Amino acid sequence: MSCKPLVVATLAVMLFLASLAKAQDSGPYKVLRIQLVGGDGGFDYVTADPDSRNLYVARSGPAGHIGVYNLDTLAQVGDIPGVSAHGAAVDAATGHGFATSKPVTMFDSKTFAILKKIDVQGNPDGYLNDSYNHRFYVLSHSAPNITVLDDKDGSILGTIDIGGAPEQAVTDGHGKIYVDIEDKAAVAVIDANTMKMIGRYDVSSKGGGCAGLALDAKNNILFASCRDKKNMIVLSATDGQIITDLPIGNGSDGAIFNPATMEAFSSQGDGTLTVVQENSPTSFSVEQTVTTPARAKVLTLDTKTNQILTITAEFGPLPSAPTSAAGTTPPAGAPVSPRSPRAPMIPHSFQILVIGK
Repeated sequence: MSCKPLVVATLAVMLFLASLAKAQDSGPYKVLRIQLVGGDGGFDYVTADPDSRNLYVARSGPAGHIGVYNLDTLAQVGDIPGVSAHGAAVDAATGHGFATSKPVTMFDSKTFAILKKIDVQGNPDGYLNDSYNHRFYVLSHSAPNITVLDDKDGSILGTIDIGGAPEQAVTDGHGKIYVDIEDKAAVAVIDANTMKMIGRYDVSSKGGGCAGLALDAKNNILFASCRDKKNMIVLSATDGQIITDLPIGNGSDGAIFNPATMEAFSSQGDGTLTVVQENSPTSFSVEQTVTTPARAKVLTLDTKTNQILTITAEFGPLPSAPTSAAGTTPPAGAPVSPRSPRAPMIPHSFQILVIGK
């Protein structure tokens, strides 16, 4: 196998780090490390398990697997082969982990051995593990929107319809779960005990396409990072009242809140990470915009180091514009594919980023 793709990827990382020193915005946060991991397969979510010091990275496609990395060194410490998934998370109490493959994969969080496969409906994508009652929530854009699994044995406890496409879910740790509904400009409120939607907060007056959701559980504040107007909508988790909205970058796909620093983070595919400071439960401000490699649009928090981890890769040029049978570019207004063309990922260029102070 040629080593050229790996050399290209390594050089790209080195050039980015060199330019980052000059381009970094003023503020306490910066990219501390870019670890070139390589390997094949697409990628979506990344999840930190601070207690076990593990980082779970799901790779998708024919070469799909779950890579497990040490949070402190980023050395690979485990692997779950043959699993094409969007992401994975573990429950420390039961020692079980789940990956949103189809079927869902249940594994041992210490040995990483696969325990069982769980057939679910819909298309497993996002996820939430709730330590409140030790349940794993599988999110799907198609019905059923949410499938609830028992962390102890992987049994299906039920499904929840929220009337739209869920993107990210958060728990208050006391029986309430919140899920942003990307295609409805809304946040669903779920009772974890009854597995029923008990409320729905409309945020359409401020924006839509919300793909990231974070929660300050102490003060009951939700942070919805949205694509349509490139903003973070801050609202009350108690009644859905919108408090304010703040500008973020383009293409957010994840948000997280750090109660130790009272900061919310939104990662964007345009090469930015927005840091929002909660000055009080009624006062919020953009603290910093951190420059990152492009497409580092999902994130996770290491609560023991207060560092953010995200993932990305290097990409080649966009494919050429489609042409008609006569060899000419389609005229303006001609029907186009609903999915924009995507630049191909450079082989073996996958990276893990560490962002901190």
